[in-house]
Amino acid sequence: MTTTHPSSTPFSAEDFRANFPPLANMVHLASCSQGALSNQLSASLTAVTDSITDSAAPWGLWMDEVESLRVRIAAFINASPDEIAIVPSASEAAYQMVSSFDWSKGGAILTSNLEFPSVGHVLRAQQANGAEIRSIDDRIAALEADAWAPLIDEGVRLVSVPLVSYHDGSRADAAAVTELAHAAGARVFVDAYQGAGVVPIDVKALDCDYLTTGSLKYMLGLAGVAFLYVRGGITSDRMPELTGWFGRVDPFAFDPALVDYPETARRFESGTPAVPAVYAAGAGLTLLESIDQEAGWAHVVRLSDLLADGLTELGVELSRPASAARRGPQVALYDDDPVALSAAIHEHRVMSAPRSRLLRLSLHYYNTEADVKAALTAIAAARHGKDAS
Repeated sequence: MTTTHPSSTPFSAEDFRANFPPLANMVHLASCSQGALSNQLSASLTAVTDSITDSAAPWGLWMDEVESLRVRIAAFINASPDEIAIVPSASEAAYQMVSSFDWSKGGAILTSNLEFPSVGHVLRAQQANGAEIRSIDDRIAALEADAWAPLIDEGVRLVSVPLVSYHDGSRADAAAVTELAHAAGARVFVDAYQGAGVVPIDVKALDCDYLTTGSLKYMLGLAGVAFLYVRGGITSDRMPELTGWFGRVDPFAFDPALVDYPETARRFESGTPAVPAVYAAGAGLTLLESIDQEAGWAHVVRLSDLLADGLTELGVELSRPASAARRGPQVALYDDDPVALSAAIHEHRVMSAPRSRLLRLSLHYYNTEADVKAALTAIAAARHGKDAS
């Protein structure tokens, strides 16, 4: 994977953290939901409003930002710009991908309970068009390729495996699943939204056919822009019905009667990109490009282990894979009322992300050992208060 600095460059969480003023008085452990606010993000939004103030409708400038973002996200995941479509959300990316198959010919989609609900919904909606759905419903089993192998046969046309599960940050063996799928003639879709920005991604090494991520969460931008990687040379059974002027060979031809599709990934695009989110995504990438991804990931792994060990010492039950190779940038703990627990530790300026029965604590490059200690202190205080009541 291409990075700005060689892996021998020392990683400094403090230097990275200095770009995020709100972290001076909070512990941000909610990056799995929204990344912390950076100086660069604030400046990017100012740049958007300045462009409107100065030029009213500077489309040339905005389109330059869109194309720059395409080039940069391609480099970030080791793809080429022609393999990147810019779309509004990962849900739309998944829809554009799965609806390009002609399911009237039959065939199965293999998915799992690791999937974010939105992607799972998009996949299952294709049953109305003739797709069969196969699913691995045991989250723990789904982390290993052995659970996928018996379900991957010549009837499977598409396998969907997330890079990191939203549920508790666990990581399936996506590379091994991809190898099994390709051996059976199936294509592979990877939802990387819960990992991109901290978990290094190389689509060539992963060998997937499609991958999506977006600009908020660990990518340090805002909602409104996502990316669909489409392996070069892949063709579609069907061209996208959800289309628009950015899905044309020349978007600025302004011919409403001409519905032509580029041979590149841009054929999956539709309407006008969300310009403020494009600027915000560029701001996030500026920060992420400034460090070695492998060194940053090692820092996140170390902190997540410290946090998990501390929670275990407090007697907290964790949803955490036994294998270190299956752990991601999150530590998730069970609680009877995770929303209330999240509110309680918020009083200590510790930000978290409750989901279902779990409270998710997610680590980024800007987190430090002091953050881990503050989180453990806040959770211990909240649990003591609950026990006392």
